[in-house]
Amino acid sequence: MNLTDKINNDIKAAMLAKEKEKLEALRAIKSALLLLSTEKGASENTNEEAELKMLQKLVKQRKEAAEIFRTQGRADLADVEEFQSKIIEVYLPAQLSEDEIKNAVQQIITQTGAASAADFGKVMGIAAKQLGGKADGKIISAVVKQLLA
Repeated sequence: MNLTDKINNDIKAAMLAKEKEKLEALRAIKSALLLLSTEKGASENTNEEAELKMLQKLVKQRKEAAEIFRTQGRADLADVEEFQSKIIEVYLPAQLSEDEIKNAVQQIITQTGAASAADFGKVMGIAAKQLGGKADGKIISAVVKQLLA
């Protein structure tokens, strides 16, 4: 079952259960999927990698919005954004821990022979491909910088 089918089934279930907040988050995912599939150059079936990137983008947007709302003293709006980000994260693969990221980056550094911060781009390119969807890019970048320093 692909992501679109899962979302459609979950929308139906949320409607039947009258879960308004969850339904709102699921409809946001469905909307983003439709945009992804209709954008210029999109194939008939969008690939899983593009869907993962889209889901990560939605989660990041929700978390950033929640942070802004918190700084402005709007906890009610921040709670809604955080709830939606948790719903969207359900459809992402399990995220790697920082130790797992360090181990993976260390292996990449060993394979590429990187020795200094000048090799950051080379290591980061490979790490982003290997760990994409499983870890946040900011965390990967911070680990690479730390290990190359």
